[in-house]
Amino acid sequence: MRFVFLMDPIESVKARTDTSFIFMIGAQRQGHEIWFCGTRNISILDGKVHMQAQKLRAIELKGLYDLNGTDNPISPFEVLEERTLIDDEIDAVFIRTDPPFDSGYLMNTWMLDHLPTTTAVINSPQAIRDVNEKVWCSRFTEFTPRTLITANMDLYLKFLDEEQQVIVKPCDGFGGAGIFRIEQGKANARVAFETLSNRGQEEVIVQAYVKEASQGDKRILLLNGEILGAVLRVHGADDHRNNFYAGGSAVACEITDREKEICAALKPWLQEKGLYFTGIDFLGDKLTEVNVTSPTCMQEMNRLYDLKLEDTVIAFVENLIKSKRNSNA
Repeated sequence: MRFVFLMDPIESVKARTDTSFIFMIGAQRQGHEIWFCGTRNISILDGKVHMQAQKLRAIELKGLYDLNGTDNPISPFEVLEERTLIDDEIDAVFIRTDPPFDSGYLMNTWMLDHLPTTTAVINSPQAIRDVNEKVWCSRFTEFTPRTLITANMDLYLKFLDEEQQVIVKPCDGFGGAGIFRIEQGKANARVAFETLSNRGQEEVIVQAYVKEASQGDKRILLLNGEILGAVLRVHGADDHRNNFYAGGSAVACEITDREKEICAALKPWLQEKGLYFTGIDFLGDKLTEVNVTSPTCMQEMNRLYDLKLEDTVIAFVENLIKSKRNSNA
């Protein structure tokens, strides 16, 4: 089968941490072709999707699954071929571009909607449009910290006065970028909101501070709503953010009964929308985000628990393609 990975430039791939890379390794291990397509390399001609792509060989670097391994500066790819793939030449597309969800991201999802129904797209382009990773959680108030989404300074200040301590973050950020911890009465309370809201021109997420955040935040990966694994991300000594982009580190952890309950409640929503591969974030027992664009942390889980979770994902995608073909026969 031919798997296409819609990604940011492959030069930015970090072989030891990138989940897209380990997906490629898993697909290649099963004998599938792996292709890279950049974000501005999709076109539609005569109603058919054209993807200008490069066929790759992913190089499994020494120590990739070793907990004590180190980064390798050698490029993990060899380009074998470059050509345009058209419509039903594509068996599966993995949408792995990072936010922000800008006009280019939106256009990609619109064009991918034109692929044949026999092509598996992980995740559904329409679902990615529908589900903002931070806003969507607000429908599950029984599981989340108290949350305000607003561009209004007065509402924000009232919420801060009620909660005394909050987390403020952009609606379309990722990797811990633009996240502020604000305490009532501190000098930066207004400035942080003004900055993130572009002086009231853009909505901002404001959440009641969860004291367990100091112990780390938990990422649980789900495949078609079922739990794959979990990892605790713990912040560094000089930063309150637990994200790896912000210097956090990975620690093995258990999945609590409450977390299992919340994942089970999300499962039918995720399955209905075609959100096959997702990352669910928790602070304490509170759901904070449902990541649907390019969830990560799989490689950390592999090393901590001596697994190859990518094999499970690739097997699922293989079966999804077969199911789509059978239903269209």
